[in-house]
Amino acid sequence: MELDLTLIWAVLIATAVFLYVAMDGFDLGLGILFPAIRSKSDRDVMVNSVAPVWDGNETWLVLGGGGLFAAFPLAYATILPALYMPLILMLLALVFRGVAFEMRFRAATPRGQLWWDRAFSWGSFVAAFCQGIALGAFVQGIRVEGRAYTGGWWDWLTPFSLLTGIALVVGYGLLGACWLIWKTGGELQIRAYRLAKPLGLATLVGIAVVSATMLAISGPFRDRWLNLPGMLIGAPVPILVGLLAWRFAHALARREELSPFLCALGFFLLSYLGLGISMWPHIVPPSITIWQAATHPKSQAFLLYGAAILIPLVLTYTAYVYWLFRGKVTAGAGYH
Repeated sequence: MELDLTLIWAVLIATAVFLYVAMDGFDLGLGILFPAIRSKSDRDVMVNSVAPVWDGNETWLVLGGGGLFAAFPLAYATILPALYMPLILMLLALVFRGVAFEMRFRAATPRGQLWWDRAFSWGSFVAAFCQGIALGAFVQGIRVEGRAYTGGWWDWLTPFSLLTGIALVVGYGLLGACWLIWKTGGELQIRAYRLAKPLGLATLVGIAVVSATMLAISGPFRDRWLNLPGMLIGAPVPILVGLLAWRFAHALARREELSPFLCALGFFLLSYLGLGISMWPHIVPPSITIWQAATHPKSQAFLLYGAAILIPLVLTYTAYVYWLFRGKVTAGAGYH
């Protein structure tokens, strides 16, 4: 049986993108929560909780983008021109945020640290919002004729993309709050519990509103979700979201520590699977499939040898770092 290298690469890139969203999501979420946490010592603990892993989390963004360029060059050449503005703003925000991450501990005065804290928070908000806008513009569809993008400079800016931008900011905030529940204690953990409940409710509302809007504006999505056999394939997703929401509320009520974070990741995973079901097999909706966008099979095979070495190394290193820095983060210990 011959391997479908195109399908393998599509799964690898989709996995890399999800790992980035999951791992950098709680990282960005901490910056999003900064305005709700006023104490300097609590903010230091928040930053210290991700200091060992935050830059490694972004490795998956590089792997996803690089894999798209190498394995699906047509998709790369059509998606990037359509999303230049939000992606450039996202990258600038990530750079700005990374500088603030380092500099807030080097500020000579309290006022200087306050401004670096604001830079860290603003960078997190902008990066998350731009990611959501890019997602919304991508899902809504990219105009392609032949093998080239034919849309306008502002096609990415629509009410739907703004909606997905807001929804992703809220979702990242939930991940950040649940991360703090798991990794911190005392008053900061209590505050995180209080934030997690409304953020969880807002995230579920965002999932529902975005899903309903997708059905309203896209005929292919309606056909996929409201007709057989797509209905049978997709039906477990909203059911599982409902069950996970019950588990999340139960975990918060019982003051569990790890479960809320796992449930929040589950919301993202189920939303991601729902998106995959809606789009399959298109890599550039609504017109280019993964097979149409793929590079030559020999190139895919050559690239796969490198991925077979690189990906296990990255996974091993990531798992080791998370294990090495396991446990609670306390005030006065960490990144300096």
